[in-house]
Amino acid sequence: MKSLLETTRNGLYCREGDFYVDPWKPVDKAVITHAHADHARWGSKRYLTAETGRQVLQIRLGPKAKIDTLPFGESTKINGVDVSFFPAGHILGSGQVRLEKNGQVVVVSGDYKRGQDVTCRSFEPVRCHLFITESTFGLPIYRWPSSQSVFDQINQWWKQNQQDGKTSLLLAYALGKAQRLLAGVDPAIGPIFTHGAVEKLNVGYRETGIQLPETNHVGRADKSTDWSQSLVVAPPAAAGTTWVRKFGKLSVGMASGWMQIRGTRRRRGMDRGFILSDHVDWLELLQTIEDTEAEEVWVTHGYSQIVARYLNENGLQAKAIETEFTGETLVEADDSDLDPEESEDHPQPNEVEDE
Repeated sequence: MKSLLETTRNGLYCREGDFYVDPWKPVDKAVITHAHADHARWGSKRYLTAETGRQVLQIRLGPKAKIDTLPFGESTKINGVDVSFFPAGHILGSGQVRLEKNGQVVVVSGDYKRGQDVTCRSFEPVRCHLFITESTFGLPIYRWPSSQSVFDQINQWWKQNQQDGKTSLLLAYALGKAQRLLAGVDPAIGPIFTHGAVEKLNVGYRETGIQLPETNHVGRADKSTDWSQSLVVAPPAAAGTTWVRKFGKLSVGMASGWMQIRGTRRRRGMDRGFILSDHVDWLELLQTIEDTEAEEVWVTHGYSQIVARYLNENGLQAKAIETEFTGETLVEADDSDLDPEESEDHPQPNEVEDE
């Protein structure tokens, strides 16, 4: 049976529905798994995404972007193809895209995780014939600790920095990871400040009903602020720039799945690395594929060739497909989320954003 999806130079295309899923270039109709900019590219005529993702997607794409939404679990027909979204657990509004026609079901996972996260709906496995999965951390070495244990480590690091008279600068993606961290740390320890890139997305989370602790935009802080008592949350692109000079003595930490690898923190010049990812680890990846009961699996970004080979060796029909998705990287590839008042210390971005 011919698949509902095919790979093209613009990304995944549903010919029968005449729409793309997470297209790489501007198209007429784009169905979007989530608002990270390697999946939600600027310039398409119309977008469709999960309802809870509207605010952050609008922030990312700008006020002129035409965005339609669907609640999780509800479906709409696009040229005879049933389209629906199911929670992916990656960030706020992240959804797996389910396509169905003539009894054939295809699910595009986008990015997803199965760990606990109060800032978004938890992942729900969806049965399908074809499952398209990411493989950002698709190696057996990646096994995530509990998120609460990581938050406890961050809280202890923050307290120790206060005793040592150092500002705690915590680096994380501005969309998703930063809000997960803010919701997980203990705000009673001290004041929390955010880079403008993080703060404007906090607004989108709060407008969608997500509870976050009180945060203060660094750019609006009083000049007499005692930064040594503070936690400052900023995107990785802010590290090593003149923007951080105002904080005085620093301890720099980063939250990422890549912190699992010994030596990564040292190479990145971090004082602390916290293992916290918004993607599945090895065991969660395999469990998810099993839960879908898919007969065929397409594997994208990350260790796609390795994962596809492993699945084929274990009785599944699988292949790696080309992608422009980046998954979780150690730096944000551009800084288009930076506030104008803060961007003078950063290189100017392209139109397209990255996670």
